[in-house]
Amino acid sequence: MQARTGKLIGGVVASAAIALSAAVTAHADTTTPTAPIPTPQGPACDAGIKSVTSGPGSLESLAKEGSSAALAAIPEISTFSQAVSGQLNPAVNVASVLDNGPYVVFAPSNDAFAKLDPAELEAIKADPAKLTALVYYHMVLGILGPDDIHGTMYTQQGKPVVVKGKGGDITVNDAKVTCGGIKAENMRVYILDTVLDPAQAPEVVTATPTSTSSTETTSATETSTTTTATSAPAAETPVTTTTTTTVAPPR
Repeated sequence: MQARTGKLIGGVVASAAIALSAAVTAHADTTTPTAPIPTPQGPACDAGIKSVTSGPGSLESLAKEGSSAALAAIPEISTFSQAVSGQLNPAVNVASVLDNGPYVVFAPSNDAFAKLDPAELEAIKADPAKLTALVYYHMVLGILGPDDIHGTMYTQQGKPVVVKGKGGDITVNDAKVTCGGIKAENMRVYILDTVLDPAQAPEVVTATPTSTSSTETTSATETSTTTTATSAPAAETPVTTTTTTTVAPPR
């Protein structure tokens, strides 16, 4: 009887422990903080990226995507995504580089590519070196939001871009950001209205040290002093002769 009672009590205690553990785990799961998804800023965000409220291409979905997958999920930059992933030219595929970020990506919109001369665009597509340079000129190492991105930034291509403004009013060289700060897992995307040209990269002015000179003048009497050292034995202090000439002021 006692053995049976002991087993019963042991079972009850074990069941209570399991229930308590499950309750603690459930409570921990519900209180785990999650970082809020930053809101993109720019004049075209509402009609573009913000209009996708759920599923692929939504802000919530993009925030969990790898960099190249996130680019592919944004319809208005599909041409740039194709340039990154080898679809414009199989010899140029930098998706793995992008996925190993973090990167700020200045992604020209499809309308931006449409503004290029068709012959020029075809020439870029056909030339792996030109296409690679173009893609890398739109990538900057790091992650910065719309309120923090500014100044001269060096691209993966090697030449700089100059970013001005903040929030929803940002320019990159001569291009305007139509929607910026779109978050992916390891990337921030800034959609541009113009394709950046590495051949027209801004020159960075390096400050050079300046020398200053001061001139002292005397008003009434000018005095010139000449000091001459005469020879003397090595153990003695040189004898110094000082001649002072006083010049009278002009009448």
